[in-house]
Amino acid sequence: MSTLLEREKVEETTTINSNNGDHDRFSHFFKKADVDNALFTGKPAKALCGKMDVPMRPTDGVPVCPTCQETYNLMKG
Repeated sequence: MSTLLEREKVEETTTINSNNGDHDRFSHFFKKADVDNALFTGKPAKALCGKMDVPMRPTDGVPVCPTCQETYNLMKG
């Protein structure tokens, strides 16, 4: 299974979580195909950390989700 994950392209994008008024901002990692689909349809994609959100383009200065970063590092081997 790790071979399959290594072949998939991963893209870092920024999401804004405005649930409960917390407005936390993190850059999350999504599979490239999921990002393309979400941008086209407006439907949420699943980040590597499991968060469901509609990805947006990267924004400088936004902290990276630690869970996404750890998962991505494990995928890279």
